[in-house]
Amino acid sequence: MKFAHLSLSPDTDPELVVVDGDSATPVRRFGVEAATLQELIASGPDALDRVRTAVAESDGSDAVALSETTTAPAVLNPPIVLAVGLNYDEHASELSLDNDSGPVLFSLFPNSLNAHEADVPLPTHLSEEVDYEGELGVVIGKPAKNVSVEEALDYVFGYTVINDITARNIQFAEPQWSRCKSFDGFTPVGPVVVTADEIPDPQALRITTDVDDLRVQDSTTEYMIRSVAQLISSLSQSLTLLPGTLISTGSPGGAGKSRTPPLFLAPGTDVTVTIEKIGTLTSHCVQG
Repeated sequence: MKFAHLSLSPDTDPELVVVDGDSATPVRRFGVEAATLQELIASGPDALDRVRTAVAESDGSDAVALSETTTAPAVLNPPIVLAVGLNYDEHASELSLDNDSGPVLFSLFPNSLNAHEADVPLPTHLSEEVDYEGELGVVIGKPAKNVSVEEALDYVFGYTVINDITARNIQFAEPQWSRCKSFDGFTPVGPVVVTADEIPDPQALRITTDVDDLRVQDSTTEYMIRSVAQLISSLSQSLTLLPGTLISTGSPGGAGKSRTPPLFLAPGTDVTVTIEKIGTLTSHCVQG
């Protein structure tokens, strides 16, 4: 199944829906009271099973056209967003950064979460070196602590698309990476979260990024240095990954900073990240 958060009319808050093709049905119409994905995950696997059964039995009469809705971030209020840096050799090499010591981990602030087809405000007074990073997102479905690699994927609720937008000049000027990636709207997520049963192998997904009409990233998740299962296992050692945690798993090569000449985002630029079996996430850069 595919879940999203949509506003069904201009005056309503986003709510959790099941997406099927070009239409969507609010989860509440299936008899499950979960306004957000976080609430659905917190309700446990039985709630997901009830939604799955109700969808199978539905005649589609409660569905609304996606064209009549407004998209919100596919993950609205996770307990934390964890980002993994330098998880593809090519990306680490193009930035001349070391990735030998283990997963490079940092958190992203909740104000950075953004939606498909939304505006990304660029703070040009702070940075004219804003870069794109297409990444696979992983949503944790149940508490994960001291998880083995072999069982790690059992803890995944689903997968999504992330654009880990980065102010490169700030990234290289400061000893941490959270601020340079956490400006308002710098973490578009979506358009949907696809449940894990539809993606049995997260290491077999093509990932591309386009800046306007130029293909700038074209790779597959098989080239991750540490697989999704290895990341979950490593991050869960002696700490608990809470249900709903969103993990951004790193970006392949092709960053704008590494190009000759560099290709940075500017007001008027559109960025589109596409991941096989999940969907396409488009962002519109505007003056911040």
